[in-house]
Amino acid sequence: MEDGLSSFWGPVTSTDWCEKNYARSSYIAEFFNTISNVPCILLALIGLVNALRQRFEKRFSVLHISNMILAIGSIVYHATLQHMQQQGDETPMVWEMLLYFYILYSPDWHYRSTMPTFLFFYGVVYAVVHAVFRFGFGFKVHYVVLCLICVPRAYKYYIYTKDASAKRLAKLYVTTLFLASLCWLSDRVFCKEISNWYFNPQGHALWHILMGFNSYFANTFLMFCRAQQREWNPKVVHFLGIFPYVKIQKTKSQ
Repeated sequence: MEDGLSSFWGPVTSTDWCEKNYARSSYIAEFFNTISNVPCILLALIGLVNALRQRFEKRFSVLHISNMILAIGSIVYHATLQHMQQQGDETPMVWEMLLYFYILYSPDWHYRSTMPTFLFFYGVVYAVVHAVFRFGFGFKVHYVVLCLICVPRAYKYYIYTKDASAKRLAKLYVTTLFLASLCWLSDRVFCKEISNWYFNPQGHALWHILMGFNSYFANTFLMFCRAQQREWNPKVVHFLGIFPYVKIQKTKSQ
């Protein structure tokens, strides 16, 4: 089918990306942008299993689950290209950043019981307002502001962490974020030129894959930092010498 034409899901009503619509199935609008979310789900599942197996605080289990929910929302959005499904992708992005804010700042929050309550209601109110007013550019600005708020505390964690393997996780986080952003921007800004190429590099799909690893590296680094705060003697080990995860050694009293 030609881009923008009706399909099983009806006319396109959401933001459209550089991948040709319905090129491989009348049921999937953007094939590569849809399936590229699968690695994020698998990586989040690995993180969730590790968090549960080593009895990390529930906040980390919720964080990994939120990564999976975000990826599933992205799958539905790119498969349908409908505005409602796009909001189902964007709203969990905000919720996820609120979780990162909580994990980063809660150890030093003077009124700890108020923080989760405030963030919960903030997330609910934002979801309702976003559904009613359908923010476009405003959503992007709001999301970037939430990310920037988290930067100072994340940097503080980095400079106070002496473990070289943990610091490498933070560097991998920054690297994957940089590469993913380049892919996102090139797909968005140079779509007209890319559409004339013989081969589409699928920049937005690469964004999904790289951000899946980005989230995993961020979560693993934060798990290490939290375990260090709790004096659980954490260390970063590598499955098959490649894949990093946090291993802790709690004392019997812990």
